[in-house]
Amino acid sequence: MKLKKVRGYIFSRSFMGERAPQHVQNLVIRDYCKKNNLLYLLSSTEYAMKNCHLMLEQVLEELKSIDGVVAYSLFQLPEDQKLRSKVYKKILKFKKEIHFSVEGLKIAVPKDIEKIENIWLVRQTLPNCLKTTNI
Repeated sequence: MKLKKVRGYIFSRSFMGERAPQHVQNLVIRDYCKKNNLLYLLSSTEYAMKNCHLMLEQVLEELKSIDGVVAYSLFQLPEDQKLRSKVYKKILKFKKEIHFSVEGLKIAVPKDIEKIENIWLVRQTLPNCLKTTNI
């Protein structure tokens, strides 16, 4: 069985209030790839500037020669829904996959997007929720 070749994608900055050291992100991705029979290619590391996704764009340009991308977390995608949609469209256009190792999810077909977007909506809504206090 031929293994699918996937490029890792990690961050050098925090994302959605979370932070994980780069070596930890790579370990999680490597373990995910092993469990899912994916051939892990070294990770591309996103630049530290806020809202920068230049390395993600570069990885997406590789889709002609690889089978997909494995990001550490789905929350490393652009926060803007229109920009995320462009990522999804490019993945699907080339009939590739994008995996999210922490969440154990992937997008390989159009119906997978709804679940990912629902998770995004919940995560983006959480900061606006009222917090309960102990009485």
